Formats: sequence, structure tokens, C-alpha cells
Amino acid sequence: MADTATASSEFVRAAMALQPETIALRRAIHQEPEIGLNTSKTLAKVKAALKGFPLTLREARSCAGMIAVLEGAKPGRTVLLRGDMDALPMPEEAPVDFRSKVQGAMHACGHDAHTAMLVSAAKLLCARRDQIAGRVLFMFQPGEEGYHGARFMLDEGLLDDPKPDAAFAIHITPNMPMGSFSTRAGPLLASAHEFEIVVRGKGGHASMPHQAIDPTPVACEIALALHAFTTRRVNVFDPAVVTVSSIIGGTTGNVIPETVRMLGTLRTFSEATSEIVHDGVRRVAENVARAHDCVGEVEIRPGFPVTVNDPRAAALIEATVRAEFGQAAYFPMPSPAMGSEDFSYVLQRTPGAMYFLGVCPEGQDFMVACPCHSTKMELNEAAMAHGVALHCAVAERFLKEGFAS
Repeated sequence: MADTATASSEFVRAAMALQPETIALRRAIHQEPEIGLNTSKTLAKVKAALKGFPLTLREARSCAGMIAVLEGAKPGRTVLLRGDMDALPMPEEAPVDFRSKVQGAMHACGHDAHTAMLVSAAKLLCARRDQIAGRVLFMFQPGEEGYHGARFMLDEGLLDDPKPDAAFAIHITPNMPMGSFSTRAGPLLASAHEFEIVVRGKGGHASMPHQAIDPTPVACEIALALHAFTTRRVNVFDPAVVTVSSIIGGTTGNVIPETVRMLGTLRTFSEATSEIVHDGVRRVAENVARAHDCVGEVEIRPGFPVTVNDPRAAALIEATVRAEFGQAAYFPMPSPAMGSEDFSYVLQRTPGAMYFLGVCPEGQDFMVACPCHSTKMELNEAAMAHGVALHCAVAERFLKEGFAS
């Protein structure tokens, strides 16, 4: 344990020394955000930053993903560290001088920082190659924001040879104190599925609704009924969120439309509750519509599964944080969050964990700082050195000790 603590201190110092490179890469990625599975420009920046290091690069065919493999000096376990690369389709309003140069695209979820931290962690672990028994896989992944990038890389077999014995990922959040860490055993993030409901009625003149079958109030009634269904039929100790986020219908003020389209999301932490909710959404939408002589058509599109942390991996993260930064740096996460992550696909195959890094901007209250997915989201770049150091310390601890029994 003392050896791990000493190594961790070395990682902190090394990460701080590498901060200018980490920040420069993060800002370069931030200014040129890419959406979806084709993050080729970002991947090119990663490859340029890693040029000359003792890494074997394996690129995906179906997307702009890559695995960089570091072989240690001796045989041993295999650990995977992941960073996602894609941005969000939204404008940027953050008060920074390195704003996005791409209209309608912004790194509002910190993937620019995730990628930059992983690159710097790779550099630091390469420098310690002679001391590593085993190997480290650095997973640079596109398409996390709803595009299933991790699943594409898994389906190609990029994590099959060699197969990791453990997998870890960092996610930043402005809503925790700068440099702090948090995670939990078991469910961490929810599954996320999208639904679309089309309510079909009969169009007509808005002044004579009795001669039409107006789908608009029916859609509104369905939205309210879905929210009531969730509170009445779902166990509060195995919760769900059903959100109708968009209702689209009509073209002008004096025409009753033929159809109204509703979009939303379903979030749960278990397959049992997911099945209840999926069945309930169909039943409510179809029957409320039928009660008003309309037709309700429901499509549910599967999204990411539940992100589940292995308890042993969560315990390893906690122990490493406390050794690295002291007891006060770790905050146990009391309950899972309703966000979702496609790192869940990796954790379905490999024991591991995701953990959160606080990046609250200097001078701001983390309780009210603009969160991820805000057009004004900022992060404290000083926290990235903490993330780089912990990436390395977690990887080295696992390679040396494995999971505690």
C-alpha cells in the first residue's frame, strides 16, 4: 500500500508538469468539436499527441475510435482506461476565449477534457513502462452522446484481444468541488430509451372542432397521464423517469392538425422497471387516444443500458483517491443519477467502474454552476491534473494488486 501511495505522489507531480500540454490539447479539441461517430479530426489530434510513444494503435473501421495498447515490461493483468471524444449539437455561450469555431457544436459535456486527460495519462504510463507488469488499453471512443460508439467498438472486437480484466472511466462534472472524486458500487447511471408517440386524429377548421377529431388536447392528456402513471405504478425504490420533452403539431392558428407528434425519454435502473414502463407507455398512449376516437402509435427506441459499477472496482477507486489526494477528496455517491452513459456497454462485459471528477470553475458555487449540457458550461482546467494522476494511479494499483477479494 505504501508503494502505491508513493507512486500516486509521483503521478500528481508528473501530471502537474504535463498540465500545459493537457490544457493545450483540450482547448484545441474544444475549438473544433465533432458530433457522432466521425470524430476523425479529434482522433488525428490524439494520434499526433501520442506520436513517438511506445503504443500500438488499433483503429476501428465502423467509427473514428481507437485503442492504444501499452505493453509493460513484464506479463500481467490488462486494464482499460476510456475517454470519449464527441461533442453535442448545440451552440456555445461560455465566456471563454477558445470557444467552438463550429456553428451548432459544443463540447458541453467535458469530452474534450476526457480525451486530453487520457492522452496525458498514456504519456505518463509510457514513461513508466519498465515498471509495468501487464498492459494498459487506452480507449478513445466517439459517439457517446447517443450514437453507441462503445458498442460499435465492442462489436468490432477491439476489446477482445487482449480482453481487459478491468475497465475504468472518468466523467467530469462542474457540480462537485474542484479536484474531488465520487462514485458508488452498483447502479451509477440509468438506462435511457427514447419514445415517439404519434396521435392521429382528423384535421379541420379550428372554429369547428366538433367536425374534426383534434389530436392536440389528446396529446396533452397523454403527457399528463404518463406522468401520473409513473408515480402510481412504479416502485419508488426502483424508480423511473418518463419525460415528454417535445410536442409537435399544427401549422397555424386556425387549422386543427391531422397528427401530433410527441418525443420523450424513459430512464430506469433495472430491467424489471424498464419493462413495466415500456408496457405502460404503450398502454396509456394507445388507450387514451382510443378514448377520444384517435389512434395512438408508439415507438420505443432502445438506448444505453444501466451503467453498473462492480463493487470491487468502486472500492479500488475510493482507496486510490484517498491515497492520492487525502481522505477529504472522496465523496461517496449516495444514490445513482438519471443520466446515462454508453460506457455501460463496456461494464456489461468487463468488471470496472466510472467515477466523477469535480471541475467547478474557480470562484463559482458548485451547487449552482452551469452543468454539463448547458450552453454556458465551463470547467476548471486545474482539475485535469487530478484526473490524469488518478487515471494512472488506478491503472497501476489494479495491475499490481487486482481487485480485493
